[in-house]
Amino acid sequence: MTPPLLTVENLSIAFGTRDKRLPVVSDVSFGVAPGEALGIVGESGSGKSLSMLSVLRLLPASATVGATRFEFDGRDLLSLDDAGIRALRGREIAMIFQDPLAALNPVLTIGRQISEIARRHFGISRAQALRRAAELLAAVGVPDPAGRLKQYPHQFSGGMRQRVMIAMALAGQPRLLIADEPTTALDVTVQAEIIGMIKRLQADLGMTIVWVTHDLALLTRIATRVLVMYAGRIVEDASTEDLFACPRHPYTKALLGSIPGAGQGRSRALPARPPDPANPEPGCPFAPRCPEATDRCRIEAPALVQQGDAGRVACWNAS
Repeated sequence: MTPPLLTVENLSIAFGTRDKRLPVVSDVSFGVAPGEALGIVGESGSGKSLSMLSVLRLLPASATVGATRFEFDGRDLLSLDDAGIRALRGREIAMIFQDPLAALNPVLTIGRQISEIARRHFGISRAQALRRAAELLAAVGVPDPAGRLKQYPHQFSGGMRQRVMIAMALAGQPRLLIADEPTTALDVTVQAEIIGMIKRLQADLGMTIVWVTHDLALLTRIATRVLVMYAGRIVEDASTEDLFACPRHPYTKALLGSIPGAGQGRSRALPARPPDPANPEPGCPFAPRCPEATDRCRIEAPALVQQGDAGRVACWNAS
C-alpha cells in the first residue's frame, strides 16, 4: 500500500500558561493518502481548524502541541526547525483561509503577494514570477489577470478575493492543499463555482486536499472520506458514502438531521450547547446532548475504534 502523505497520531493541543493548560484537541489520529480528498466536519470549536493550523505550525506561541507521530511525507513536522517549516509552507503544504480579506495584505498588490511565493520557492526573476501570477489568476477564473495584478485586495469582490487566495495557494505547486471553510462567506452560486474549480484543479494537478467545514452536506460534493470532530476529538471516520448512508455516532446523526431537506421531515437543531473545555465533565463529551446516552456514557469516555470495514467510531452504543 502507498504510505500516507500526512500521518497524525495522538495529536493534542492545549493553550495557556505552564501552570494552567486548557486542552482543546485530544488524541486525534488520522492519515491522508496521496491524492485523497478528506473532509473534516464539526461545529465551531470542535478543533478542526486548530488541528490543520498545527500541521503548518501556525498556532500562537501560547499553544502547546504534542503527538506520538506527526509526519508529512516521512518528515517530522514537530522537529523541523524554523527554516525547515518555512520551506514546507506554501511549497509542499498550502492553505486557503476562510477570510481572504483578513489573510491578504491590504497594502500590497495582488501581483506582489502571489509572485512573492514563486520567487521564494523557485528562485525565478520578478518578471517570471509576475507572468506566473497572471497565469494562476487566469487558471482560477479571474478576468483580465495581467491588469488585476496591479490592484489591491479591497478592489476585488469576496468571490474574487477567494480566487486570489486559491491562486496564492497554488503558486508553490503544493502536494497538500488545506481548505479551511473557504466558501463560508460566499453566496451559493459563487460557492458552487469555487468548489467546482478546486475539484478540477485537484484532478488536473493530482493534489491531496483536506477540506475543513461545518457543512456536512457540502462534503458530498468534495470528499471521499470524512472525519467528524466533536469537542476536540474525532468521533467518527468513514467514507462519505457510508457516513451518509449509515451514520454510526449520535453526533453524526444529529448533524445529518440538522441539514435542511435531509431525510424525512424538518431539519432538527442540535439540543443544548457544546461542552465547555474549561469545565470538562466525565464520560463522553457528547453525552449531555445525546438522546442515546446511558449511564456508562456519562462515566466513561469511549475510545475511537475500528468497526470492520465501516470505519472508526467513538461510541458505546454505535449502531
